[in-house]
Amino acid sequence: MNNTIREASLVTLQTHMLEHASDESGGDDTLCWIMSALSISAKAIAAKLKHARLSDVLGDAGNENVQGEQQQKLDIIANDIMKTVLSGRPGVAVIGSEEDDDLIFSELGKTGSNYSVFFDPLDGSSNLDVAGGVGTIFSVFKIEEDDVSRLQPGSAQVAAGYVLYGSSTILVMTCGNGVHMFVLDTMVGAFIRVAENLKIPERGKTYSINEANYLSFPDGYKAYLDACHEQGYSSRYAGAMVADVHRILLKGGVFMYPPTAKAPNGKLRLMYECNPMTMVIVQAGGLGQTGSGDVLDVEPRELHQRVPIVLGSPGNVADVLARL
Repeated sequence: MNNTIREASLVTLQTHMLEHASDESGGDDTLCWIMSALSISAKAIAAKLKHARLSDVLGDAGNENVQGEQQQKLDIIANDIMKTVLSGRPGVAVIGSEEDDDLIFSELGKTGSNYSVFFDPLDGSSNLDVAGGVGTIFSVFKIEEDDVSRLQPGSAQVAAGYVLYGSSTILVMTCGNGVHMFVLDTMVGAFIRVAENLKIPERGKTYSINEANYLSFPDGYKAYLDACHEQGYSSRYAGAMVADVHRILLKGGVFMYPPTAKAPNGKLRLMYECNPMTMVIVQAGGLGQTGSGDVLDVEPRELHQRVPIVLGSPGNVADVLARL
């Protein structure tokens, strides 16, 4: 199915949430406020990125995060922005970030509806020095029990989405009732809705994978890539999950990060990368698999758990799985 991006009549993200309060949030105003906080964070991060070189905040920060990855200065800045904005919102009881060792608990989340928010504040930050695409990924769960530290599977997400910082700043989100896209209008200072109920094409002739790891891929992935080469597929890999998955959402195809010799359990993190991106793609009619089951069914064992992922158009994902 071809997605038509139409000009919206100045419907902001906040207006969209209010208009669809009953179906998007079950009538829970707290979730609307959390989405508002995420949009404010995205606007602040977009502003920092726009002036990053002029402000001399590009490059390594000189330390590693809990993943053992070199932190960029803007990783820390984006993380601080999101934690500051979210921790100030009543109802946000738990915050989990790629950049922090452990969960963060907020005193503000102890009345009314309580939620946990997980995020990768700056996906693809190694692209920053060359002005490549980067993004923010977020995932929201409602806490149904007193045990606020319990991690839930992706099937329990009540909202998820991402922000792509590129030629424009794009926010794509779902609250379980379709996928909607918004673009930041810097003149207005708000995210404006440009598309509703996006549907991923049934198939596409694009695959996204770090093919430099080909020799250490399991045989099934090698067989699929060999078939792609024979059938004239195009390879598109930006080095940022947000940029690659956004292309596939709109154009069709498949994104893959299989087990490798360096990352036998996969490289991408379940709680703040694979779960939210899978929810978006599934809500748009696609599939998200680990190679041995549905991503959204994986029971998380710890905050920074990694899983393999095959994500995208249902026809393409089925082709990959048939070879595994």
